[in-house]
Amino acid sequence: MKLKVLNKDGSDSGREITLDDSIFGIEPNDQVIYEDVRSYLANQRRGTASTKGRSQVRGGGRKAYRQKGTGMARRGTIRSPLLKGGGTVFGPQPRDYVVRLTKKMRSLARKSALSYKAKDESVLIIEDFTFEEPKTKSFKDILKALNCDGKKVLLLTDGTQKSVYKSGRNIPRVSILESNKPATYQIMNADVVVIQESAVKSLENSLNRKAEEAEA
Repeated sequence: MKLKVLNKDGSDSGREITLDDSIFGIEPNDQVIYEDVRSYLANQRRGTASTKGRSQVRGGGRKAYRQKGTGMARRGTIRSPLLKGGGTVFGPQPRDYVVRLTKKMRSLARKSALSYKAKDESVLIIEDFTFEEPKTKSFKDILKALNCDGKKVLLLTDGTQKSVYKSGRNIPRVSILESNKPATYQIMNADVVVIQESAVKSLENSLNRKAEEAEA
């Protein structure tokens, strides 16, 4: 698959780049995408929710009132789950929500997500750019030139570019990541995936290397 390389002002640079069909042109695997997205969202949970059972609630050491003559239920303790302020039955306890997948599944999920975006013509290649100092307005001008203003945008850069990251981090619906860092969820959640020209090769190398490691 070949895509045009765009300038920062949205114009055609006259150059083309060939995308690796083993990454951007495979038949997407929906099940693996689902599993990887589920894993990503589950792994974001801290698992610190906690409630107290009847044995942990303070008070209730003595019988609340006499056994007979009140016309009410025979309460042995005010810590009963049936009473306000009592213990909780089967409430949440601290736990680990992590869902683990194999390297091969994660790699296939990312490739499937990128292939979906490529088929939907939602992948843009832009020339390498940076800023001398962080400038949100300049970053917004680039998004407007690419007709991405107001859309969910995932920008992939070649390595860490602090000035680019700081320029776009406060813009709603915009995410900026190094090319080897995006998760399947982040790719699928974006309306447009914008990749810097030099980041294409590092993205492909990263995914191919992970696939080789999974095969080993």
